[in-house]
Amino acid sequence: MTDAHSSRSQTGHIDAATGVAHDRLSSLPPVIRADTRAVVLGSFPGAASLQAQQYYAHPRNQFWPILGTLLGEPLPELPYAERLRTLLEHRVGLWDVYASCRRKGSLDTAIRDAVPNELDQLRAWAPDLRLVLHNGAESARRIREVEALELAAIRLPSTSPANARLSLEAKLCLWREALVRAGVLLAET
Repeated sequence: MTDAHSSRSQTGHIDAATGVAHDRLSSLPPVIRADTRAVVLGSFPGAASLQAQQYYAHPRNQFWPILGTLLGEPLPELPYAERLRTLLEHRVGLWDVYASCRRKGSLDTAIRDAVPNELDQLRAWAPDLRLVLHNGAESARRIREVEALELAAIRLPSTSPANARLSLEAKLCLWREALVRAGVLLAET
């Protein structure tokens, strides 16, 4: 957890030329603090994110442009540490539903032998948490577990470049509604 937890060690690696995962891959640490109101839960970092050790590092992933637009911040242009700091200032956190897995490439459908993160930690880490935003279908497979923790949760369209089903404008609308619901953004009048 940023400001409180250390990074997990990488037990596997990604071959840069082939994108093939070797051994078990470990996720990134949570980015969250006590005043976080919304946590975005992805499934598991893609190859580009694991290699860079950064959430949503693939250049075509729409996460940073979407959140930057909605928060009124130049997130895509900022250095990674500044992106995280800015998200936290807006009371938005990041994490993944899986702590580790085996996977070739970056597709969620290729995830094998997944070990889940302990999502019950969310309430302890962020007592002000209002909404968990599942970034895509694979993450949303754990929505009932999150709701069992008496946390509100919603499935949002994936920001992955593999999800071309919705336009950027449609994704912006859905993500805006969720951030308003979480109390991160004010409702437009």
